Amino acid sequence: MPATVEAYKQATGRRKTAVARVRIVPGDGVIVVNNRPPSEYFGRRDLETVVTQPLRVTDTTGRFEVSVKVFGGGIAGQAGAVCHGIARALIAADPELRPVLKAAGLLTRDSREKERKKYGLKRARKAPQYTKR
Repeated sequence: MPATVEAYKQATGRRKTAVARVRIVPGDGVIVVNNRPPSEYFGRRDLETVVTQPLRVTDTTGRFEVSVKVFGGGIAGQAGAVCHGIARALIAADPELRPVLKAAGLLTRDSREKERKKYGLKRARKAPQYTKR
């Protein structure tokens, strides 16, 4: 058994078909997504903003080190999953943050999924062009 075992808090975030396993440890504010910084992993500034939103809302930006493993879906879904996971992990670390995160809408799992394609249609709802003659 190691001499210094840091107690981390763990949570799962989901969005579309993406799943993020988030671990937070008290630290200096470093965020790592699949062993890379968020700016490098997501490649878009707006997605990086989505990822850091729970930390900014609760004003805990420099208090926790965040380690994330995310898989499934696309990059936008993954960013949403990471955001959801970080929000849940923050509550596990400090239950006092719950009202702030709840008010910002970061604890609700966005349940919107892609609708399945129906037979006879081009997509889920788009029908072939109608011709009268």
